[in-house]
Amino acid sequence: MQEFMSIQEALEKKEGNVSIRGWVYRVRKHKEKIFIVVRDSTDIIQAIVTKENPSLFEKAKKLTIESSLMLAGKLRKEQRAPNGYEIEVASLEIVGLAEPFPITKDLSEEFLLDVRHLALRSRRLVSSLKIRSTVLFALHECLHKKGFVQVDAPIITPITSEGGAETFKVDYFKKKAFLTQSWQFYGETLVSSFEKVYTIAPSFRAEKSRTPRHLTEFWHCEVEQAWASMEDMINVAQDCIMYSIKKVLENNQKELSVLGVEEEYLKKIKAPFPRITYEEAIRLLRKKYEIEYGQDFGAKEEKEIAKQFDNFVVITNYPLSILKFYHGEDPKMPGTGMNFNIFAPEVGEIVDGSAREPDLKKIKERLKKAKIKLKKAEWYLDSRRYGSVPHAGFGLGVERLVQWICKLDNIRDAIAFPRTLTRLEP
Repeated sequence: MQEFMSIQEALEKKEGNVSIRGWVYRVRKHKEKIFIVVRDSTDIIQAIVTKENPSLFEKAKKLTIESSLMLAGKLRKEQRAPNGYEIEVASLEIVGLAEPFPITKDLSEEFLLDVRHLALRSRRLVSSLKIRSTVLFALHECLHKKGFVQVDAPIITPITSEGGAETFKVDYFKKKAFLTQSWQFYGETLVSSFEKVYTIAPSFRAEKSRTPRHLTEFWHCEVEQAWASMEDMINVAQDCIMYSIKKVLENNQKELSVLGVEEEYLKKIKAPFPRITYEEAIRLLRKKYEIEYGQDFGAKEEKEIAKQFDNFVVITNYPLSILKFYHGEDPKMPGTGMNFNIFAPEVGEIVDGSAREPDLKKIKERLKKAKIKLKKAEWYLDSRRYGSVPHAGFGLGVERLVQWICKLDNIRDAIAFPRTLTRLEP
């Protein structure tokens, strides 16, 4: 049985006989020669068929873009070829002859999203998704090294954590249910069992946002820890980001090159990240925008703040008036929360975290003030009734981190099949 090697392995071999299999990435047919650029999951390589072998030449003439094939031949240096090597084909077998491929140059973004299942064959998307894979593994590895235990929770939930206007409702056997906005409520109850717990899972937000950094379904790295402070969580989040960058630099040089991302772009990020309070951020923004204390930041404000530091930046102590009921109040800065966001240059918010309010009485007061009824969340309040301890956590948006690492114009390219306000298929 013929043994095949990947294109990467063939390029590493540099010379001699090779056998590869893959798909036609490009094909140029001339009178005397046919040039075939073949791709597999590892790289691309050029192969050449000449008219000196008439039967082979006739077979190669049938090839179309994205046809699958197997070929063997002699590898040699060729400076004009992609990657500097070329295979002189001795044998070729067409495995699956492709119909005319619908993706050509200068097509609209919407059409490319309509045929996303085919567009995923592009080298750019493959590269960004390989980097995403590295980031996901790095987040798991970083948290495991710190002693966190992965515990997952339901995607279909009886309550919301962020707000009713941003929820996807589900008919659950004639009962009202929702697609989860966050694992946090479950995480807060789990700290009494595991102390250090996390998940990496989908979250859903029915935001009517058409921005390049919003998805309705995104992957959420959420962390919760007992006996932890806001400072502890800032350090964990920062370590997760830095570890992800480190692993991408170690494992994805080729993908970064395809995306046109220079390694210095990633290496310039230094820890600890600079830190300012919400109030300081407001003063900084007033140099350029009209903004009042008590307003939340939008995308342009977040990007502007990060731009000033040319680094990830931590923003702490937002006004309690714009925070959720579970955010703890900072005793050193009354009226503000023990909360933080981390903004990334050109992307904006990438992490949202806080010390949680451990006092049941204070939570009930804030729920009443916000006119929130948690009849179906008594189980969540039990985390305060039975042995409540100081605890803190955060959520990190995986796609936003990948978007920043890959310098993607749109977050849609940080996930294989994006879900947005207007996109449900394929």
